[in-house]
Amino acid sequence: KGTFVWVGRYLQTYPALGKQVAAAGHAIGNHTWNHQYIKYNEEGAASEIDRTTSLIEELTGIRTSIFRPPGGILNNGLAAYAQKRNYTVVMWSADSLDWRTATQSLMENVMRQANSGGIVLMHDGGGNRSRTVEALPDIIAQFRKEGYTFVTVPELLKMQEQDLKHQETAQK
Repeated sequence: KGTFVWVGRYLQTYPALGKQVAAAGHAIGNHTWNHQYIKYNEEGAASEIDRTTSLIEELTGIRTSIFRPPGGILNNGLAAYAQKRNYTVVMWSADSLDWRTATQSLMENVMRQANSGGIVLMHDGGGNRSRTVEALPDIIAQFRKEGYTFVTVPELLKMQEQDLKHQETAQK
C-alpha cells in the first residue's frame, strides 16, 4: 500500500481514479486544491485545504488528517493552517526527482537517500509519469532485497509513536 496526497482540482477531474485508490486501501492525504507556491492568508489556506479535504471525504468516505505542502514549503501559511486544524504535516526523506530525471537516475536518487523510517516522494500527476511507473517495480524490488518493508504514512506515524512510548517507558 502507498500514501497518495491529492491535489483537489485533479481529484475533481478524475474522481473514479480517486475512488479506485481509496477502495484499494491506500492512505490518502491532502496536497491543497491548486498546488501553488504562493503566500496564503488564513482564509486562502482554509479554502485550499478544507475544499480538498471535503472532496476527498465526499468521494471516498475518508477523513484525512495528513497534509503535505506543495514544494515542501512550510512558511507560506498552508502548513500553519494545517497544524491549527490538527493535520499532521508530512514531508519526505528521499526525493526521486521523478519530475525531471530519467528512469535509472530516478532509482539511484531514491536508493541513495533511502533510510529506515523514511518517506519516498514520487509523483503520479503533473505530467508524463511513465518513467516513474517504469522505475517503481525495480525500486520496490531493490528495497525488498535490502530488507525494507513498506507501510503507509499513517502506519509509519503509529510505529514512531509506539517507539517514543517505549523509549519513555525505558527511561523511567
